Amino acid sequence: MKSGQDKKALDDLEKKLLAEFITFRAALVVYWFNLLVLGAALYATWHYAGRAGLVKEGVPPEIFLAIERRIAVAQGLYAFGAALCLINTAWSIGFIVLVQLNYAIAPRIRFLARLTS
Repeated sequence: MKSGQDKKALDDLEKKLLAEFITFRAALVVYWFNLLVLGAALYATWHYAGRAGLVKEGVPPEIFLAIERRIAVAQGLYAFGAALCLINTAWSIGFIVLVQLNYAIAPRIRFLARLTS
């Protein structure tokens, strides 16, 4: 299998695991760990691309740092969401979904905008 297909299969497996065992913290931790690994890979790739000169010339350093900060803040929010499973797994899943929606849709939320700027 190609790596993209492997990732898709892993993603599907984790989502099915989380859906099947929604009240189990272990399923949530597996899902969060996947998000952590993907975020770390994205951060490392972006960092390497910037240091190796693979980013288009003329991109201001502020943009480069803003993207690194955005990745780091997202990972922090995912970790907080995973920690919420100590209180309630439904809250944890809901928070993680809201964070994912925030980064997919990118609405202007003042609190989150201050974290990333």
